[in-house]
Amino acid sequence: MNKIGFIGMGNMAMALAAGFLETGRVQAENMCAFAPNQEKLRQNAQAVGFSACPSALAVVQKSDLVIMACKPYQIEGVLAEPGVREALAEKAMVSVAIGWDFERYAPLLDSSTRLQYILPNTPVQVGEGVFLLEDRSSLTNEEQRWLEDLLGACGTVVKLPADLISAGSAVSGCGPAFISMMMEAMADAAVKHGIRREDAYRLVAQTVIGTGRLMLESGEHPGVMKDAVCSPGGTTIRGVAALEHAGMRAAFMDAVDAASGSIK
Repeated sequence: MNKIGFIGMGNMAMALAAGFLETGRVQAENMCAFAPNQEKLRQNAQAVGFSACPSALAVVQKSDLVIMACKPYQIEGVLAEPGVREALAEKAMVSVAIGWDFERYAPLLDSSTRLQYILPNTPVQVGEGVFLLEDRSSLTNEEQRWLEDLLGACGTVVKLPADLISAGSAVSGCGPAFISMMMEAMADAAVKHGIRREDAYRLVAQTVIGTGRLMLESGEHPGVMKDAVCSPGGTTIRGVAALEHAGMRAAFMDAVDAASGSIK
């Protein structure tokens, strides 16, 4: 699958396109996209390096792998456009539109169209993404290996059954917003104590990166990592106690619950 085409080019599709190109496994001349706002599409194409297409049908005709990245409410309309469903026959398609899993596409696609539902997050743009893959797929074995290899070059791939995708997405898909709020709050606190804003953001960002990498590479439970920093009567345990009093854990769990319940 050398040629990739995007139907829809919003923030997530832009992150994916940039991430794929950054890996070197996809060349700019083999990537194209369609979006209704053609002027913005041309600007994005010039910035990222893909080619702009005048229609969804043109994307399908030029691509080996089609990535459905438009808004969820637009998908039925796209598939109803003249020639699109027919052009997708015998082709591979990846859906990144939330809620549009394997079962939902079934009545709208030709039975020969091969499908994989994935939910990525925005850090894919810098090679640190998370990709949730529905454990049901009709891609060929070769296509599946190629896709997972490409995604793996941009981050971490996790397979989940359809009924757990919403909970997983509330963590990895919504998580960048939750973590960004935490980072902003910690940086504000640093600024309150006199640290320059740019230095505060660097301190927080690297602390998040380093802690995540330490957990992944060491395999340690996060509670163990927390305990390792908490000396008896020390500064860290006092901060931990303040977070507990503020209900930090419950707040994050409530955020995931709220986000998961809204993902359909």
